[in-house]
Amino acid sequence: MTGAQRDWPRSVIYQIYVRSFRDSDGDGIGDLPGVTESLPYLRDLGMDAVWLSPIHPSPDADLGYDVTDYVSVDPRFGSLADLDFLLARAHAAGIAVILDWVVNHTSDRHPWFAEARASRTNRRRDWYVFRPGRGSGRPTNWRSMFGGSAWHYDEGSGEWYLHTFLPARPDLNWRNEQVREAIEVIRTGSMASES
Repeated sequence: MTGAQRDWPRSVIYQIYVRSFRDSDGDGIGDLPGVTESLPYLRDLGMDAVWLSPIHPSPDADLGYDVTDYVSVDPRFGSLADLDFLLARAHAAGIAVILDWVVNHTSDRHPWFAEARASRTNRRRDWYVFRPGRGSGRPTNWRSMFGGSAWHYDEGSGEWYLHTFLPARPDLNWRNEQVREAIEVIRTGSMASES
C-alpha cells in the first residue's frame, strides 16, 4: 500500500529516535541497520509506519535538528545504502517510513549559511532572514520558541539573523523562491543541479 493509499488517520505510527533505538554495531549509538533488524518486531506490534527523527549530518546543537547536509546520512547512523535497504525491507513488510525532514532552518554550519553570512551581497544572503537592528537593539521583539530573543547578532556582517529555535538553527527565508526551488530539487532527488 502506498502512502497515498494508506488510511493515515487510522494508521499506527511509531516514532524512532535512531541514535537511542537499536545499536547494530556495538558502538553505543543506534543506527539504521538496527532499525532494519527491528522491522519484524515492529510489524508484530502492528505498526503501519515508522517516523525517524533526523538522520542527516549535524553538529548536534539540538539533537540533529540542526542539519548541515540534506542529501546525506550522518555516518554515525549508517549510509545512504543502509537507508535504501531499510526502505526496501520496510516497504516489503508493509511499513511506511517517514523521515523527519527539517527544512524550516539549517545548522549555522550549513554551507548555505556560511555563504549567507560571508557578506551582505552574497548570492545566498536572502536565503536566510537577516535584518539590521533598530537603534541599538534587535529588529523586533520576537521571541524564540526556546526562550529569549529570536534574533542573533552576526558580528561579521553587522546584522541580526532570525532563529525560531536556537541561534545554531538559523531560519531559512521561505519567501525566497530560490530557497523553495533548492528544497524542491533536494526533495525530488535531482540534486545534480543544486549547489
